[in-house]
Amino acid sequence: MKPLKEKISITIDPDLLKVLKAEAEKDDRSLSQFINVILRKYIEQETGD
Repeated sequence: MKPLKEKISITIDPDLLKVLKAEAEKDDRSLSQFINVILRKYIEQETGD
């Protein structure tokens, strides 16, 4: 069973949000899923995992 996800609140610049929403739609993902993918890739890149 997958662990439950945590809800958080963040503030994002409107221009960045617009791009994120468009990219998420192109990738056929929700905004939340898309941000998770981006963050996971960033962490893997930075930590070498």
